[in-house]
Amino acid sequence: MDAAAAAPPLSPRIRATAAPPIPAARAWAARYGGAAGPLLDLTQAVPGYPPHPDLLARLAAAAGDRACAGYGPIDGEPALREALAADIARAYAAPIAADDVAITAGGNLAFTMAMTVLAGEGEAVLLPAPWYFNHRMALSMLGIAAIPLPCRAEDGFVPDPDRAAALLREHPRARAVVLVTPNNPTGATYPPAVIARFAALCRDRRAWLVLDETYRDFLPEEALPPHPLFAEAGWREGGVVQLYSFSKAYCVPGHRVGAILAGPGFRAALMKALDTMQICAPRAAQAALAWAVEALRGWRAGNRALMAERAAACRRAVAPLPGWRLDALGAYFAYLRLSEGAPDALAAAERLAVEAGLLALPGPFFGPGQERHLRLAFANAGLEAIETVPARLRAALG
Repeated sequence: MDAAAAAPPLSPRIRATAAPPIPAARAWAARYGGAAGPLLDLTQAVPGYPPHPDLLARLAAAAGDRACAGYGPIDGEPALREALAADIARAYAAPIAADDVAITAGGNLAFTMAMTVLAGEGEAVLLPAPWYFNHRMALSMLGIAAIPLPCRAEDGFVPDPDRAAALLREHPRARAVVLVTPNNPTGATYPPAVIARFAALCRDRRAWLVLDETYRDFLPEEALPPHPLFAEAGWREGGVVQLYSFSKAYCVPGHRVGAILAGPGFRAALMKALDTMQICAPRAAQAALAWAVEALRGWRAGNRALMAERAAACRRAVAPLPGWRLDALGAYFAYLRLSEGAPDALAAAERLAVEAGLLALPGPFFGPGQERHLRLAFANAGLEAIETVPARLRAALG
């Protein structure tokens, strides 16, 4: 008997969930012969510089500390919650307390647990499209419908609250609206007034507003505060939830530390998900990060400037290419529209990988209607590498 045919069935939700896109794209690189120079991997949002050496030393010390080997508080180490609360209060010019913060084992798990708390099977969530593929995958696994909230290139990929209002009327079982700013995959940053309009809409419709602000550390100083919501006295009862990740700003994606900011009603329910899905976030990383939040503020500012340089280099590199256009750019990402003569995004991305050693993610990995776009995660590339992008595009796509 064929073993595969005899195997018991897997979860229908898992079967309906798309495969992880980045390994699929990287598989193309196995066919690259090296003619265009070293492989340039712009598929994953990874910091292209190491953690601060003092942070590495503290991570090593904490990992060897017997105290960090046991279970910790379900919602995170108090020192890290206090440090993050103070950092958010500074960035958003708002009174934030440690009691508003829960620490999670990474940003993706923060999203999954938030959705677990907010919606159930047969209910729905509005997700800006193009979307971050892991958000879509998490909703599929949970049996929650993802309703695309279309974001258009002509609007700078900023979502329209009026369009969201129409979708909420059309889908009465929608329990939340998700916003990702600065956005993954496009890099677009949503204006504070737009975010405020979404908050008002969600209050009126008794829906939750979930703000994924993983990349907020890379906003320019003049863009702070990113929105006014936390300065409003009723935000904790008004259905606002913020998601955050330490992976990018502190260069520690392998240590899996994220956070959720929310009011007491949400956090009380969240404790069930926290205890079930993680018990506690990694304790050694929490101990080191509690020190780093304040101590490395200057270092983080330097890295923000470095990312801005790479974004500018990306803009300069693409500008002379006839027919190509950056429809959005910011934080870690450039969202590049293909020239008219290029094939669709899936074919173009494969050809770039195989013929020019340039790995980028095609737009269809981020949802419907993205056949003419590529996402370039430039954070992982130095200025010299970014300067090679035009030649690689020409070599593979003309």
